[in-house]
Amino acid sequence: MERQLREANKRFEKIAEMGEDGILVFDEDSRIEFANQKAAEILGLPKEEILGKEFFSLIGKKDEEFLEEMVIRGEGLAQKVCTEMAIQNLQGQLKETEICIAPTRSEEGRIKTYAYLRDITERKRFERELRESEEKYRNLFERVRHGLFISTREGRFLDCNQALVEMAGYDSKEEFLKIDIPKDLYVNKEDRKKFQDLIEKQGFVKDLEVEFKKKNGERITVLLTAHAKKDEKGEIIGYEGLNIDISQRKRMERELREANEFLMNLIESSVDGIIAADMKGNIIIFNKGAEVLTGYKAEEVIGKIHITQIYPPGIAKEVMRRLRSPEFGGVGKLLPTQFNVVNRFGEEIPIQLSASLIYDAAGKEIASVGIFTDLRPRIKMEQEIREIQQALLQSEKLAAMGRLTSQIAHELNNPIYGIMNTLELLKTEIPPESKRRRILELSLSETHRLAEMLRNMLSFSKPEEEQRRPVNLNELIEGILLIVDKQMQEANIKIKTYLDPKIPEIMASTNQMRQVMLNMIKNAKEAMPKGGTLMIATGRDKDRVLIHIRDTGVGIPEENKSKIFEAFFTTKQKVKGVGLGLSVCYGIIKDHGGEIKVESEEGKGTTFTICLPIYAS
Repeated sequence: MERQLREANKRFEKIAEMGEDGILVFDEDSRIEFANQKAAEILGLPKEEILGKEFFSLIGKKDEEFLEEMVIRGEGLAQKVCTEMAIQNLQGQLKETEICIAPTRSEEGRIKTYAYLRDITERKRFERELRESEEKYRNLFERVRHGLFISTREGRFLDCNQALVEMAGYDSKEEFLKIDIPKDLYVNKEDRKKFQDLIEKQGFVKDLEVEFKKKNGERITVLLTAHAKKDEKGEIIGYEGLNIDISQRKRMERELREANEFLMNLIESSVDGIIAADMKGNIIIFNKGAEVLTGYKAEEVIGKIHITQIYPPGIAKEVMRRLRSPEFGGVGKLLPTQFNVVNRFGEEIPIQLSASLIYDAAGKEIASVGIFTDLRPRIKMEQEIREIQQALLQSEKLAAMGRLTSQIAHELNNPIYGIMNTLELLKTEIPPESKRRRILELSLSETHRLAEMLRNMLSFSKPEEEQRRPVNLNELIEGILLIVDKQMQEANIKIKTYLDPKIPEIMASTNQMRQVMLNMIKNAKEAMPKGGTLMIATGRDKDRVLIHIRDTGVGIPEENKSKIFEAFFTTKQKVKGVGLGLSVCYGIIKDHGGEIKVESEEGKGTTFTICLPIYAS
């Protein structure tokens, strides 16, 4: 019997050493009778030192109290009781341990307890890491600002983050998870079908642009990226993915596109040439105005012609030098400057260039852009101005000479006719055969010739009038201001106009009215040698049209106001104010049934008011 018992104990010990669990056997006094190697490792002592020791002395006090309670319960229940706890062994190590206590009672009534110890430290660490990982995943899932989701194939959400709930405009996650995805979320059925076709075919979808509708009906544009979720058989059971709301980006892209289109329309509609080039000199913008100016088509120059080819030699380099200098408008800017450009036929064209450098966010030069104004019309206009001014000067001279001739003729006419009458009377008193009669007849003939000459002079001083026609004074004034604009700019004179669009037409000689306005403007300019403001206004007073011409010049002394319309009266030797032309203007206005008035204060400026009768059709 004893031999059999020993053999049984050996088999038990052998089996106990083969297992992965620690096994302890202790008596009713809790003294350890058996311990396998695994139990010794968990308790932190050699197996020989464990035998005979009280089990509860090998673990922490808290655990001791708990295990004593388990043993008592075990005795009462006569069944195995298991729990998990952290045991601090005698080496100070903390071991996460699963313990099962199984008390037994022998035939003699002795209680023997079997304790099974399993080191679950690694499992617990893994479980903690898994929980932490799940928490991190959940935190990440919820904190991602884009909409994450898990859904079924049929179109029901299984889970989603708060960002997707807010993106779709729902009040709560619970409410959102109940929606029918194809019906309640997609705007277009075609988008849903396209998404499913792609993901079923290739297992994923990347950056698919679709339209979603929010709870309130508002539409948003979304980039959808997802992959198929499969079961163990490889069958697709759902989808996991990400929705990125790109509505604002799409709106900004649309606004940027519209702004670019508007800018390009502005560039293309400009009558001036607009040309931009990168810092290598490659032309990148070439508008219609530039095409008209140079004769090139945009497709012939963009990316094909270097910017230096549209300038004479050395000019492009000079333009860049001035752009980078502070002397010509500040660094990066070039104020209007006259240069020449070369057209496709090799002809040099005078232009006015305003230019700027374009910088990136870091302040690096990336391009230059210039506005090219064709000066040929202006040069032609300036030539016409000079010719008109020369004609005006000649007209003033002729008018003055005409008035002088008229005055002389009028002054001589009466005496000549008196002499003629006297000679005729003497002729009757002298016999025909008298030598004195012959001398008298010669004198009378010469007197008749002198009278005829005076009649011709009077005819010359009053030439035949130009045919008159209806004239719109506003249009006439605007045309003249275009002609004199550059001169006024050079004289630092600002022009302000207040033209009443409702004034009626007048019946007048266009050339003579033009002559009046040019003369008045010329005199106003000469009255403002240091610059100033010229104001021209039109209006109506009953049956008359009014033109007000006001300058901020030197003004007219009080003693000269009554003389300024007299022939040959001038003060230009002193102040370059009112000149000879005013007498011509006065005559023309009078001849048109009008009048001209002047108001002036020395040192503060002068206002001329022209009154003309309206045209009654």
